[in-house]
Amino acid sequence: MQSRFITYLLCTFVIMLMSAPLTHADSAQEIDIKVDAALERFRAEVQGGERFLQAAAGVMVFPSVLKAGFGIGGEYGEGALRIGGQTVDYYSTAAASIGFQFGAQSKAVFVLFMDEQALQSFRNTAGWRAGVDGSINLIRIGAGASVDTNNLQDPVVGFVLTNAGLMYNLTLEGSKFTRLEK
Repeated sequence: MQSRFITYLLCTFVIMLMSAPLTHADSAQEIDIKVDAALERFRAEVQGGERFLQAAAGVMVFPSVLKAGFGIGGEYGEGALRIGGQTVDYYSTAAASIGFQFGAQSKAVFVLFMDEQALQSFRNTAGWRAGVDGSINLIRIGAGASVDTNNLQDPVVGFVLTNAGLMYNLTLEGSKFTRLEK
């Protein structure tokens, strides 16, 4: 009986978590303002990051991806895809996970398409899922806390910033990116 109650609580929690983003979706203008601020933070905190931004064919920015869980977890965020510094589309990202987890956190996610073919493949796929429709090489911090610029050759690279700074032990595998109508 107790296990059914716990299962019920977990299911209720997950449903509440996944429906919360639907209650207040940001407007296009709100997303653009948050994306601008996230890019400024990226430039200030990631040594060598400006080179990635300049070399990218497109940059997708999720300024705040909220993750919460209690055994079963989920995450959601809204952001924008920019090409040539201009927003061309809006996207959401969502993922679910099962395992030891408790609490909540927010992170900023940056996905850089380093070549035109990778960018077009992403834009032509509805509901693009990391690890299934394409791989995102999550950038590691090199010696001296600078970005390993050898990864400029990868077609899609990702960065995750938390309150602690650039994170290197997180994954974007399983994250689903879906185009939004704004």
